Amino acid sequence: MRKFVVTIALAALTFSSLAQIVSLNNDEIKKLKVQIKNDGQTKKLYQGFEKAALNYLNEIPNPIDTIRTEGLLKGNPKKEKTRSALADMNKMSALALQYRITDDQKYLNKCAEFLGAWAKINKPDGDPIDDTNLDKAIEAYDLIRRDLAGKDKQQIEQWLTETACAEINSKRMKTGRATAINNWNAHRLKEVGEIGYVLNNQEFIKWTIENLKSHININLFPDGTSLDFKERDAMHYHIYDLEPMLKLAIMIDRAKGPDFYTYQSPKRSSIKKSVEWLIPYINGEKQHEEYVHTTVKFDRDRAKNNEPGFAPGTMFKPDLALPVLKLAVYFDGKQADLLKKIINNRNDWQTILDEIKRESRLTK
Repeated sequence: MRKFVVTIALAALTFSSLAQIVSLNNDEIKKLKVQIKNDGQTKKLYQGFEKAALNYLNEIPNPIDTIRTEGLLKGNPKKEKTRSALADMNKMSALALQYRITDDQKYLNKCAEFLGAWAKINKPDGDPIDDTNLDKAIEAYDLIRRDLAGKDKQQIEQWLTETACAEINSKRMKTGRATAINNWNAHRLKEVGEIGYVLNNQEFIKWTIENLKSHININLFPDGTSLDFKERDAMHYHIYDLEPMLKLAIMIDRAKGPDFYTYQSPKRSSIKKSVEWLIPYINGEKQHEEYVHTTVKFDRDRAKNNEPGFAPGTMFKPDLALPVLKLAVYFDGKQADLLKKIINNRNDWQTILDEIKRESRLTK
């Protein structure tokens, strides 16, 4: 595998052709503003969001040099330190979106402060299970990138570029390692892809698309099951594998790329088939006892640590599939009724944002 070395000069190509693929684009922001003004439910949800964003103006960034969650049990001091630091992700995302809604400079400045602090302190090491936590930071930068300039912008883009390169060049990508073909790789592809689209880095985008094709072929099976489900005997990991693939498929679709939801690999596996295989377990037609036959020691360690949901024989709860269902609806409106049933017809703020993206796809 060739070494990926990408400088800022390459990473920061002209951005105008791919504006806001990861976050809401300009037209979607305009639609959100109108919806806040005219729709009672959206307005009510926005008021809660607005209050939180206002509070974040008084917060101090809490970056961490190395994100550490992967392979650590609940209660581990390194994991707890990371959990505390990662609270910054939602803060910077909210500040960025509130800036775009209000055009109030104080939200832009505070978001830039958070992003700059993380760019200065955080050092990526190519672990996708840790780096997957950066989604909200990348989305925040996508929202404010056009309004940043100079040293702050360069530092943030250097950090994101180094993060993507660390993933591509990681020892965890080497042929023969399970982490090159299991859920780790799905998160790796998503992370490199979203950084590629935010920076309009065509090398990152091309690498992601080619490797997504091979991942679908290796990781997913024609009957809809996944390598992660077979290894872990848990819907939890089938979902954890599909979620990043769906996020990436949405980005590619929004960039007018191939439809990776219905794309079939040479062995006829697809993301769509693996979502549909999950549906009977969400709507109650089928049930599954989690982790009974897992082959992974870490699953047994978490059970011994009394972490909720990891005891062998724990029944799968349909609401745990919400991350997949919310994303799959973007491509397949037939799942909308099931989604409403699972969330009990109550939308949250993120659901509003997701729906605006979906409506953009339907009208384009």
